[in-house]
Amino acid sequence: MFGQVRAVSDQSPIFMIKVSVYRSDLSEIDHVFTDEEGRYSVAIAAGETVTVRFDTHHSLTNARDWQPSVVANVITSDETPLDRSLLPTGQDYGAAGNMDALNGYVIAAAVQEVEEYAPTAAYRLSMLKQHSLVLSSLQQRLLDHFSEPA
Repeated sequence: MFGQVRAVSDQSPIFMIKVSVYRSDLSEIDHVFTDEEGRYSVAIAAGETVTVRFDTHHSLTNARDWQPSVVANVITSDETPLDRSLLPTGQDYGAAGNMDALNGYVIAAAVQEVEEYAPTAAYRLSMLKQHSLVLSSLQQRLLDHFSEPA
């Protein structure tokens, strides 16, 4: 599978976004990082149903710059790209984009992302502005999760 990751704000490509591919049980199959043009390619057999998370990596200079995104139930293909637009941290592009970011953090929590991920996750989560009480509640629970000492 392949695609390109861009900024939702101006469609510019985003370098060094971690693209992680998971099985239905959320075990990681593989991950890669986007290149200077925001492009990625992961060697996954065509026809598999996977979940794909687009996120920063705690060790990189962009670790606080972008909200994550996730796509579940993707059928892998080497013919159809899976492109994604990410929200810049601190900017509001509406409820749907914020919900997508929250889902990215839910997957990170579910796959027990390493403790080094937590500080940047908490920072980025704190910058989201939710448009409903349900999403605000979920955001707070995620903030609590990533703020807890290991």
